[in-house]
Amino acid sequence: MDANGTVRWGILATGGTAERFAADLRTLDGAEVVAVASRAEASAKAVADRCGIPRAYGDWAGLLADGDVDVVYVATPHHAHRAAAGLALEAGKAVLCEKALTLNAAEAAELVALARGRGLFLMEAMWMYCNPLIRRIAELVRDGAVGEVRTVQADFGLAGPFDPGHRLRDPAVGGGALLDLGVYPVSFAHLLLGEPSAVHAHARLSPEGVDLNTGMLLGWDSGASALLSCSLEADTPLTASVTGTAGRIDLPRGFFFPERFTLHRPGREPEEFTSADDPHSLRHEAAEVARCLRAGATESPLVPLDGSLAVMAPGGGGGGAGGGRGRRGRPPGGGARGRVR
Repeated sequence: MDANGTVRWGILATGGTAERFAADLRTLDGAEVVAVASRAEASAKAVADRCGIPRAYGDWAGLLADGDVDVVYVATPHHAHRAAAGLALEAGKAVLCEKALTLNAAEAAELVALARGRGLFLMEAMWMYCNPLIRRIAELVRDGAVGEVRTVQADFGLAGPFDPGHRLRDPAVGGGALLDLGVYPVSFAHLLLGEPSAVHAHARLSPEGVDLNTGMLLGWDSGASALLSCSLEADTPLTASVTGTAGRIDLPRGFFFPERFTLHRPGREPEEFTSADDPHSLRHEAAEVARCLRAGATESPLVPLDGSLAVMAPGGGGGGAGGGRGRRGRPPGGGARGRVR
């Protein structure tokens, strides 16, 4: 950071998410985007011009060698996360890497070992976990507002259709419904219950071999269960709920960036919770990164690296139920891109 405590960001990639992140950083005090990089110099310059970023690099090396960059936001497609984040860590930079952290468990373990070995900050960009209302839901569940959790339901589906050339249909870049969409309902369940002891799933696969429609049933030793789904073929409700022995929390459409949620408890009027923060903003995850860097922390308690490793691990791990903090997982077979059955 500079002498004033400003966190200086470099953005590695030039897609829509990268531009959105740059725009949202402008709303965050103590944050500045100083550089953007792409493997195509013209793309980097175009984004720099549109977003008012001082420097544009036509390769990753230029940004990683920039002494003014404190932290690198990796917004490349999934298949490049391991290489991009690894190079940034090797260059001594803190890293915020888009989800999924990598394509498989081995790559994720390598990145985490690299960050921990060098004493550098690394966080997966699970922006949902940093959303103020999602954090409030987790607090309510931990405090027993709904009693013992028994069921979690969540879905995320897009109507499509996506042609075979689309990145969501391309296995080479980590295509499929589960990696892009299913991670949200799965993460929601894991936030509230911890890592499951059992995972069952069924999917319809595309001719290319990626999942187009996946249903999941997760189970915990406590008897709790989660019914989750994701799709590239159907516009699902995009809602979520958590039900316990003493109440229920309902989230409306767009549950992973909620504007509100409702707590229902027997004998009481429904309680609606809202937030003045923009629920679509990525500024909350950027603020968490800045908070950690200013505190000298190398990991975030909101999105812990052990949770990111659990995401990529095959199958359910038998973790205890209740109060899980940031532990997420995916159907068996090596993480989100693994086989479903």
